[in-house]
Amino acid sequence: MKRVALITVLLTQLALADGKGLTWDALAQAGIVKKGDRYVPEYPKDVAALDAKVVKLQGFMMPLEVGATQKRFLLSAQPSDCAYCVPSGPEGLVEVQAKAPVKYVNDPITVTGKFVLVRDDASGLFYRLVDATVSDK
Repeated sequence: MKRVALITVLLTQLALADGKGLTWDALAQAGIVKKGDRYVPEYPKDVAALDAKVVKLQGFMMPLEVGATQKRFLLSAQPSDCAYCVPSGPEGLVEVQAKAPVKYVNDPITVTGKFVLVRDDASGLFYRLVDATVSDK
């Protein structure tokens, strides 16, 4: 079942790569550099160009709180095999702040929202989608 879901995400990512959406491959190009005494994210130019723009991204929902619906959650490039395990590093996760509560599902979802590069977050996240809504692919 997870293999089918992952294939669905990969095919949708190909469709989103037409310039209207954001791909996990593009997000994965981010790195970490040392600036002074701190380590900070370094974003590729094509991803940095999307900062503060509305984008679409498909992935797997990772709830941050207990409940059937979530207003704030992580979107992951890959499904999680374990409720307490993070399936990737910060380049493979996007914090989603939804306009309205979103029902938790195991299947991939497509989220549309304002893309924000997170440059100095204590949690170590690189990306955020704000004012987000779940849409039909």
